[in-house]
Amino acid sequence: MRIVVDLSRCQGYAQCAFLAPDAFRMHGEEALMYDPSPDDAQREQVLRAAAACPLQAIVVDRLEGRDAAVEVSP
Repeated sequence: MRIVVDLSRCQGYAQCAFLAPDAFRMHGEEALMYDPSPDDAQREQVLRAAAACPLQAIVVDRLEGRDAAVEVSP
């Protein structure tokens, strides 16, 4: 799993840091620090954190396992 945060959109609401503290943390009051490749054991927390972002600044790339994208043919 890979995480990308659009830091130009992030406003420091810290919902992600509250929901997935091992993957996201605030540095000061406005700067977000994050682990771009969190451990797979944090998957549910990271997905909840991304969904809770009020500005949808977090993108989770779920490459492996049950979360892999499925292509549908026409």
